[in-house]
Amino acid sequence: MAGKVFFSVSMSLDGFIAPESPSVANFFAPEKQDDPQVRRWMAQWTELQQWIFPQRFFRENLRLGEGGEEGLDNDIARQTYERTGASVMGKRMFDLGEQSWPEEAPFHTPVFVVTHTERDPWVRPGGTTFHFVNDGIERALEQAREAAGERDVRIAGGGATILEHLNAGLVDEFSITLSPVLFGSGTRLFDGVDASRIALEPIRSEPSPRVTHLTYAVRPR
Repeated sequence: MAGKVFFSVSMSLDGFIAPESPSVANFFAPEKQDDPQVRRWMAQWTELQQWIFPQRFFRENLRLGEGGEEGLDNDIARQTYERTGASVMGKRMFDLGEQSWPEEAPFHTPVFVVTHTERDPWVRPGGTTFHFVNDGIERALEQAREAAGERDVRIAGGGATILEHLNAGLVDEFSITLSPVLFGSGTRLFDGVDASRIALEPIRSEPSPRVTHLTYAVRPR
C-alpha cells in the first residue's frame, strides 16, 4: 500500500467545481433536457471541462474513435488515469453518473461508493466494479488502498466527499485544472475547509493554451 491518496478536479476562476445544480430531479433524464435550468447547467459544465474533450486520451478512454490532440493537457489526463488504481466517490456523484456514464464506465478500476444504502457490487464492462461502503470514508479508503496496491487512490468526488477526506487529513496531494470561466454560484471545493489544520506545498504549475494545471502536496499545519 505505497500509493498516494489524491484528487484532481477542474475549477472555475471564481472557485467552483460544478455549476449550481438544477432544482429538477433526475436532470440527466432525456425528458429533462429541454428544461432551461438543465440546459444552463450543461452549458456551464461543458465550458468548465472544455479542455479535456479534444484530447486523444479522452477519446480513446470513452471509445469515441481515433484522433484527438496531444500535448500537455493530453499527457496530464493520461497520467491521472494511469496512476489511479482505485477510486472513492460519494453517493450523489454515483447517482448522477449512473444516469450519464456509458455502459463501459470510464474508470476501468474498482470504485468504492460511500453511502448509507446497502447494495451488491455493480460490475460493468471494461473492468469497472462499483462497491458500496456503508461504514464511512475511512473504511472506503481502506478498501480502495487494498484494491489499488502500489498505485494511487483517487477521491473522485463530488465536492463534499473530497472536502470530507481533506478535512480528515486523508489526502496527500491534489491537482486543480484552472479553467478560464466564471460561474458566480455553484459548488465551491473549499467551502468549509478546516484551514487551521491544512497547509499546502506547491509542487508545480503548468499552463497550457486552454487551462493552468496546479498541483499541491497537503501537509498538516
